[in-house]
Amino acid sequence: MAKAKKVASSASVNKKIATALDALNAACSDSDAAVTARSKAGKKLTAAAKAASKKRATLMKRKKTATAKNKKDSTADTRKALKTVAKDIAAAKKVSAKAQAEKKANATELAALKAGQRQAAAYAKVIAKADKVLNKPKKKRRKKRAKKAA
Repeated sequence: MAKAKKVASSASVNKKIATALDALNAACSDSDAAVTARSKAGKKLTAAAKAASKKRATLMKRKKTATAKNKKDSTADTRKALKTVAKDIAAAKKVSAKAQAEKKANATELAALKAGQRQAAAYAKVIAKADKVLNKPKKKRRKKRAKKAA
């Protein structure tokens, strides 16, 4: 014989509803904090990527002048300067690639967090409206007057 399913009590239902609302509020606050932190990190990563890119552009100009000097008068010093610039460019390229990769990963995560934040905020807003409707006091109806016998 199959067991009959236990009927939930009003206390357990109310407790589950309260727990769910608390979890939703926690999700809202967590997502707000995470979006703020990721946005701040994104700005730092953007600045780092921009700086690395700018440094690389500067080094490319330096390489151009070093190459011209080396062609004009190839001495040990000019060859050494050219090699040094080439090493610096390689290092700057590595840093720039790393910064771009971190920036891309951060942007992907930030987009996902913002989607979750919008979803949680929308649910909270709708639940607040529903609570407002459900917690309205009942309208009082007047009793009908008895008709007079004619």
